[in-house]
Amino acid sequence: MIPEVVAEAARRFGPTAAFVDADGTPLSYADLDARSSALAAALRASGIGEGAVVGLTLPSTAAYVVAYIGAAKAGAITAGINPRLTGPEQQACIDIVDPALVISSADEVERLVVDGAGRSRPELTEDIDRPVVVVFTSGTTGLPRGAIFTNRQLAAVTRIDVADRWGDGSTMPMLAGTQFAHVGFTTKLPWYLRLGSTTHLLPRWRAADVLELAERVRLPMLGGVAAQIALLLRDPSFDERDLSSVQQLVVGGGPSAPALVAEARRRFGADYSIRYSSTESGGVGTGTAFDADEHEALETVGRPRGEVEVEIRSVDGGGEVVTDGEVGEVHLRSGAVMSGYWGDAEATAHALPGDGWLRTGDLGRIDETGCLVLAGRAKEMFIRGGYNVYPMEVEAVLGQHPAVADVAVVPRPDLVMGELGVAAIVAADPAAPPALADLRAFAGDRLASYKLPDDVVVVDELPLTPGQKIDRKALTAILEDGPTGSR
Repeated sequence: MIPEVVAEAARRFGPTAAFVDADGTPLSYADLDARSSALAAALRASGIGEGAVVGLTLPSTAAYVVAYIGAAKAGAITAGINPRLTGPEQQACIDIVDPALVISSADEVERLVVDGAGRSRPELTEDIDRPVVVVFTSGTTGLPRGAIFTNRQLAAVTRIDVADRWGDGSTMPMLAGTQFAHVGFTTKLPWYLRLGSTTHLLPRWRAADVLELAERVRLPMLGGVAAQIALLLRDPSFDERDLSSVQQLVVGGGPSAPALVAEARRRFGADYSIRYSSTESGGVGTGTAFDADEHEALETVGRPRGEVEVEIRSVDGGGEVVTDGEVGEVHLRSGAVMSGYWGDAEATAHALPGDGWLRTGDLGRIDETGCLVLAGRAKEMFIRGGYNVYPMEVEAVLGQHPAVADVAVVPRPDLVMGELGVAAIVAADPAAPPALADLRAFAGDRLASYKLPDDVVVVDELPLTPGQKIDRKALTAILEDGPTGSR
C-alpha cells in the first residue's frame, strides 16, 4: 500500500514539500518517492527483502520517513524504536524482532540512498496481508510487545481517518506531534501522504518551539497528547502569540482533564476532540465530536469512529457483554486492529479472543448518551475495603474541581482497608492547592464514599512515560518518598 500511495502522491503533489526538517530543509513528494526507491534498491541488493526486518532507531526526521517507505518498497518490515528509550529499553525491542539491519542515523540513510541510486526499483507482488511495520507498546508494565500491521490494517486506518480521499493540491501545514516510531505516525503515514500536506518536524517536542512554529506557518490544527496541550498553555509566551490559525485540537492518549479541555478551548479559541485508541488498535478507536456538549467533551472519550465497534465485556473471564452503565473491559473491533504480537502467540491469543475483537486491557462503561467513559487499566484497579476502585473514574470527577489542573489516583497499602486511594494533584494555583476535605466534598455527590480519596498530595507535575502517558509506577515511587507539599 505505501509504495503505491507515495508514487501517486508524487504524481499529484510532486514539488510540494512533504516534510520540512527542523533546520528548514524541505523534502518534496517527488524526492521522497525517488529517494525511498533508491534506498529500497540498496536494501534488495544487500539481500534485505520480503519478510526481513529493518530496525529504525534514528530521530524523527525526513530521513526516517525515507527509510520507512524504502523498507516498505523492498517488501521488508520496519520496526521503529523510540530514540527516547534508554539503551537497554531499545535493545529489548531489537531483541524481540532480530532485525537484519538497524539504521540509527540520517548518514546511514544517505549512504543507502546513494548506493541504490541508478538501480532498478524492486517490484513487489500485490499482497494485502504482507506485514509492513511493527509498532512497540510502551512496556510500562513489563517488556514491550511488537504489534504487527499489514497493508490491510494500514488501508483501514486510512479509510477511518480520511475516507480514502486525496488532497486538492492546496498545501496544509501540519506538525508531527509524536515520535515517528509511535502508532500515531506509523500507521497514519499513508493518509498524511494522501492529503498533500507539508509536515514540519522538530528535533524534540518543546512547548515554546511548537508555539513559534504554529504562529509562523499558521498551523490550522495541533495534535498530541493531553500533557503536551497542558505544557503549551503553561508556556510564558502563549498569550503573546498569534494562534488564531489553530482551529482544532486533536488530543490522543486517553482522557484529558476537564479543566484542561475547558482552558484549551477558551485560550486557543479552538475546538477540542479527545481520541481514545491504543497501539494494538492501529491508533483508531473513539473520539469526542469537535462541537460536543459539556458532558461528552469533559467526561467521556466519545463514540466509535468510522467502522470501529466497541463492546464492554465482563472481567471475570466469561467475556460476555455487560449492561450499558456497568464497568467492564473495553473491546474494540475494526479492520485496523493489529494482526498480533511479533513472536508471542500466547499474548496474541489473549489480546485477540476471536471474531476480530481486541481486548484493550482498559476498563470503561457506555453511558446513557452512548459515549465511552474510561475507568482505567484493568491492572490499575485497586480494592478498598472489599470494593473495586477504578482510578480513572475518580480522576474524571476530581479533575473538574476548579483548583485542580491535573490529577492521578494511585493506591497505598493499608493494614485495615487493604488499599487506600491517594490523589496526586497538580494545583491550578500552586499557592492555593485544594485540601482533602474540599475534594471529598466536591466529589461526594458523584462518587460512592469508598471511591473518594483518602489522602491528597500536591506535586509540581505528574511523571510521564516516553509515550507521554502518566507513569503510575514512577508516581507511586514519588509518593512513597513523601514529596514536598503533602497534605
